[in-house]
Amino acid sequence: MKHTFLLAAALSAACLCAAPAAADQPKEQKPAKEEPKPAGEGGQQNRMKACNAEASKKQLKGEERRAFMSTCLKG
Repeated sequence: MKHTFLLAAALSAACLCAAPAAADQPKEQKPAKEEPKPAGEGGQQNRMKACNAEASKKQLKGEERRAFMSTCLKG
């Protein structure tokens, strides 16, 4: 249950941080520097799954897990 809450909190924070930046951009956007990846290659959801699996494998809990997940999701 605690893991579900942490994952939900991390996803909510990521969505809230990205929303204001999207609202400030003009309607005509310049092309992104990086080409978008096709669905299924990378992406935040897949990164979350991979980081979560690695944290579980390392048996991280509490503050150590939170710090690991934060670092892992940024990279």
